[in-house]
Amino acid sequence: MPDSALYRCALVTGATSGIGKAVVLALRDAGLQVIAVGRSPEALAELRAEPGVVVVEADVRQADAFNEVLAQYPVDVLVNNAGVLSTRAAFQEMDPAEIDNMFDINLKAPLHLTRKVVPGMIERGHGHLFFIGSSAGRAPHPGAAVYGASKAGISLFCDALRCDLLGSGVRVTEIAPGRVQTQLYKTAMGMQAAGAELYDGYESIMPEDIATLLLAALSLPQQVDVSRLEVFPTSQAVGGGRMVKTLG
Repeated sequence: MPDSALYRCALVTGATSGIGKAVVLALRDAGLQVIAVGRSPEALAELRAEPGVVVVEADVRQADAFNEVLAQYPVDVLVNNAGVLSTRAAFQEMDPAEIDNMFDINLKAPLHLTRKVVPGMIERGHGHLFFIGSSAGRAPHPGAAVYGASKAGISLFCDALRCDLLGSGVRVTEIAPGRVQTQLYKTAMGMQAAGAELYDGYESIMPEDIATLLLAALSLPQQVDVSRLEVFPTSQAVGGGRMVKTLG
């Protein structure tokens, strides 16, 4: 379990479904006060009913929207989870607006929010910054050139940020999963198409698995910083994003 003397309050973006929601509930169950950030009023209403969870309706691209909640809650754990894969088109076929959209949400927003919470963590002498990356930021995937570039930016940022924070007591962990069964591809492809192409007959990582990994990294002794967790379904290899269907 996380050290309750150090880690009392967490903020999670993209909290209304998938990995974000699983992380919110796992951190809450571990005894932390959790601020759940999302854009869906209906989904946030469900989280509002959960004890130990404070909900904030906000667009992560608007960094100043967090000023009030950050003034009220000293954040010890930040989980930059919000992300978007708005299309799986080849780069030359993309709407140029989608380039800005993915970089704004996947890369720029986490950097701006991290910049807001880091000074308080440094002042208190502890903190843990989590970034949900992707295998697409570590190896090429067809139809994900821009998405992969945004996640590769997160990966290098984590390495550089760790250098800047040496000696501060603030830890930095990137979690870079392969295929997780979430809304990410379903948004880009449509529910039925994503199920048929990506999930039906395959074993995927579940959001709760990522939450378990995050909690494990947070629970390690303060002198241990897990810099990067790359995790894949047993049936997926990173080269070309290949997966095999489950036998049986």
